[in-house]
Amino acid sequence: MIDSFLIGFALLLVVGVATVAALTRDPVRQAAVLAVLGLCLALLFVVLQAPDVALSQLAVGTAITPLLILLTARKVRRK
Repeated sequence: MIDSFLIGFALLLVVGVATVAALTRDPVRQAAVLAVLGLCLALLFVVLQAPDVALSQLAVGTAITPLLILLTARKVRRK
C-alpha cells in the first residue's frame, strides 16, 4: 500500500514539475526547473527500485543538461 502511494506521489511530482518546465519561457529559469525535474525523476527511479538509472538521471538530468542550457543562453545573449 505504501509503495503505491510513494509511486503515485512521485509521479504527480514529476508531472507537476514537467508542466512548469514546459510553461517556463526564460532559458535561465527553465534550466533551474529542469534541474529540479531531474531530481524528481531520480526520486521516481529510486521508488521504482532502479538505483542505477537514478544515478544516471542525477548526473545527466540534474547537472549536465541545465549546465549546457545555461552556457548556451549565455553565449546567445552575448552576441
